[in-house]
Amino acid sequence: MRYISTRGGETASPSEAILRGIASDGGLYVPEEMPKLSPKDLQDLSAMDYPHRASEILARFLTDFTKEELLAYASAAYGKTKFPAEAAPVKRLDGETLILELFRGPTAAFKDMALQILPYLLTASARKNGAEDTVMILVATSGDTGKAALEGFADVKGTKVFVYYPADGVSPAQKLQMITQRGGNVGVAGVRGNFDDAQTGVKRIFADREFAAVLKEKGVRLSSANSINWGRLVPQVVYYISAYLDAAALGAVKPGETLDVAVPTGNFGNILAAFLAKRMGLPLGKLISASNENNVLSDFIKTGIYDRNRSFFTTVSPSMDILISSNVERLLWFLAKGDAASVREKMEKLGKDGRYSLTVEERAALQADFLGGWAGEEESLAALKAAWREKKYLPDTHTAVALAVLEKLRAGSGGKKTTLVAATASPFKFSGSVLYALDGVRRPSSPSLGEELSDLTGIQIPPPLRDLDKREVRFDRTVTKEEMRLPVLELADKGSE
Repeated sequence: MRYISTRGGETASPSEAILRGIASDGGLYVPEEMPKLSPKDLQDLSAMDYPHRASEILARFLTDFTKEELLAYASAAYGKTKFPAEAAPVKRLDGETLILELFRGPTAAFKDMALQILPYLLTASARKNGAEDTVMILVATSGDTGKAALEGFADVKGTKVFVYYPADGVSPAQKLQMITQRGGNVGVAGVRGNFDDAQTGVKRIFADREFAAVLKEKGVRLSSANSINWGRLVPQVVYYISAYLDAAALGAVKPGETLDVAVPTGNFGNILAAFLAKRMGLPLGKLISASNENNVLSDFIKTGIYDRNRSFFTTVSPSMDILISSNVERLLWFLAKGDAASVREKMEKLGKDGRYSLTVEERAALQADFLGGWAGEEESLAALKAAWREKKYLPDTHTAVALAVLEKLRAGSGGKKTTLVAATASPFKFSGSVLYALDGVRRPSSPSLGEELSDLTGIQIPPPLRDLDKREVRFDRTVTKEEMRLPVLELADKGSE
């Protein structure tokens, strides 16, 4: 299988696409052809455990890897050491609602599902392409990707990883997870601005050929662990296929019956993975894109106009506080039926004017698969409280957005189609906001809030989130958007500790 840039004719093998992270023209890699899943394929997969499912599905996309390699990587990534219980369990919330728990890994967020296997894929890709230089993973994070990337790549031979986060735009637990990260090949800095500022800065670094030449002299090449990297996105396809099979095993859907999916999303990678699974032939119905007050995606789905020219809100679901959603570019390529010139024109308009419009045909194609909705802070926190009081299920603040949007859509349609809700993080990553949802009391930020939430609910704090305040702070630097290259250079010059 070959991969092509969303913006033009540049092609790559699967391992080349993973190693590069982003195409030289600034586009994102997409498969020239989508692999297909037959009913027989799904039946065969249903009898497998998660690592075997992952290796079988990934083999259809990563054709220059052997199944044996992929099974070894998946077994290491999703084994008991990293995921003590099931990797991506499906649970019933009620008769029409299922929860896909994606936060059972080493950083208590859904990003672990991809970033535990990506280091294996990336280092193998380097070997397959004869790359002897150090691969530096450069990441902009809205909260969870950063820690998951740091954890996945810490002290991995032949790699370094540098993470930028919005200095005042992540939760206290998310920040502590990053700035206390261990490892001799890691670096972290806050950016004075929001996530879009951090993400734009990282994209500019990737597009800077002079900077790339400087790094090359130091024996370093850049790659990405954000979902702009195909190797980060494709493992997310796996958990939607696995979840459908588990939903069928629970009797929530009959084999072949469609299942709707609701996903809290900001950068659009998580729900795009569901879209890709559907393109493979997985029987998914509507893909519900749930936004918070930063509702650029829900407006885009309803109107066919992407417009980032709007107020930016800092919310209790900070990982969704995004106005420039990178993975929409891949969706545009599918909507335009592979017309790279159309995608390139839209992305140029986004960069210049902050907006672009779909054609009538593209808008119809978008709305055939997607529903968009958004929920304000009060609505989301009310949904969180209701889930706990009525069903004894404690979601985090992002998952609560999806629950709130789902209930609004159900109320509007008058129906309750069986829906899978992606639960993206542990509630203990946002203890203060979850406590406020439960009892209406606002509390100052404190390391003890996790313990207070545990005492209130009787739920144990996940091991990755215990005693964060007792860990050594290693990274306390903040930079402006214009200063983001310097820390990268410093890490490039640094040897492993």
